[in-house]
Amino acid sequence: MNVDVNTNPAVREISDRSLDRSDLQQLIAEGGTPLRFVACDLTGLDLSRLDLHGATFERCQLAGASFIGANLGSTQWTRCRAGEADFGASDLVDAVFQSSDLNNTRWRRTKLSSVTFRGSKLTGASFEDCTTLGLTFEECLLVGAHLRRVSFRKQTLRALDFSDADLAGADFREAMFDGGSLRNATLKDAKFDGADLRGADLSGLGLADANTLRGASISVDQATAFLSGVGLRVLAGRGLFT
Repeated sequence: MNVDVNTNPAVREISDRSLDRSDLQQLIAEGGTPLRFVACDLTGLDLSRLDLHGATFERCQLAGASFIGANLGSTQWTRCRAGEADFGASDLVDAVFQSSDLNNTRWRRTKLSSVTFRGSKLTGASFEDCTTLGLTFEECLLVGAHLRRVSFRKQTLRALDFSDADLAGADFREAMFDGGSLRNATLKDAKFDGADLRGADLSGLGLADANTLRGASISVDQATAFLSGVGLRVLAGRGLFT
């Protein structure tokens, strides 16, 4: 079907429409300026391998959509609902996700270099074998997310909730936690040399995690809570502590 497009010299806008794959293929074939989708419904669509480079998605419904192998470089996503969408093997270099629902999304072998996730929900999201140079998260929920071997080295991590996340093999060397949580996270083989964890919630971690955290900085209160959690009492006096 024909898709009504509001045009200006900088962008082609499609708003308040329920679209299918053929609609997007038509828009892409027409070429011209980047596409801007506002309050559009793309729920459950197969959008795999489409070239949507530079497109903007605002307040769109994208739950369960498949973007496998799509070109999504330099895209902008604001206040979208994309729970359970599949971004596997797509190219998202330089994309920005803002205030979006990305719970239980899949990102296998995805190009995520210089991608920013800001103020978004990524509970249960799975990142596997992705290219992540320059990937940043800010004020995001990553509860139960799978982030094995992802590098956060030298980053300032602001208000990131990694509770129950799988962070096995992740690189946090020289990172600084500004709020956020590692509560009950899986940290096997993660690297924390030079990391500043004083701003993070470390509750739920035990002796098995102590060696992994070697070389990191924690506060006195965190150390006391950690030792209490494994059954040790911290007592002042008698030269036990200096």
